[in-house]
Amino acid sequence: MVRGWYTGASGMAAQQVKLDTIANNLANVDTDGYKRDVAVHKAFAQLLLRRINDDGLFEIPMGSGDRAPMVGKLGTGVETNEIFTAFEQGALKITESDFDLALDGEGFLCVQTPYGERYTRNGSFILGKEGYLETKEGYPVLGENGPIMVKANNFQIDKDGRVWINQSVQDDPERLVGREENGWDDAVLLDTLRIVDFELERYINKQGSSLWVDTELSGPARIMTGEARPQVLQGFTETANVNPVTEMVRMIEVNRAYEANQKTIQSHDQALSKLINEVIKI
Repeated sequence: MVRGWYTGASGMAAQQVKLDTIANNLANVDTDGYKRDVAVHKAFAQLLLRRINDDGLFEIPMGSGDRAPMVGKLGTGVETNEIFTAFEQGALKITESDFDLALDGEGFLCVQTPYGERYTRNGSFILGKEGYLETKEGYPVLGENGPIMVKANNFQIDKDGRVWINQSVQDDPERLVGREENGWDDAVLLDTLRIVDFELERYINKQGSSLWVDTELSGPARIMTGEARPQVLQGFTETANVNPVTEMVRMIEVNRAYEANQKTIQSHDQALSKLINEVIKI
């Protein structure tokens, strides 16, 4: 009976972790670039149940065996194995803001923080006080040559992640590049967005504020080049890959599983109480 308490308690603890994960997903349903988490559980080793009153022992040349009939298996509990992140692409939302960017495909944008370089899928940026393209927390967005300095209504970012500035030839004639597709007569290539991926992206860690940090298991960030680079869409943001209806259904399932484990503990408690208070007296 005491084993039943521990089994039920382990189930409740595992379901609580799953419930917290789902609640966090629902809380970030409107966070641009958010990737939902999934809690994975594993069961402890099961025990085989045999009829102990049957004489099932038999001798063999190498020792003895047990032929007592097996009546089933006994679970010994469950635990949380890991919480991993699902990196499916979120839906693209039109904002028509020059400062909003979305990656159509795998990869991460790079930002500079006081703790080092970090990575994000949240492309909802702003123009900082010093003229840099920044996250809403004030972290500069990085290009291949460092932080990107732009002006409002005076820059464009193409699908390859190249940042173009509209300015006259006199400003910097050597960097002048004709850009017929954007309607500018003179456009200067300022920089190219630094877009990276990882050898094992499932092992990068969330750090809050839509930022990620690499780990020893994920490997260091690798700059994406050529056809591997995702398309950059200016005037779009990537929404969270969280389906509220699906998450609510999962939350209901978790609540029911939690209640079932709770009732298991209550049943064992009542049975043990009856054993101690009534059977022992007899």
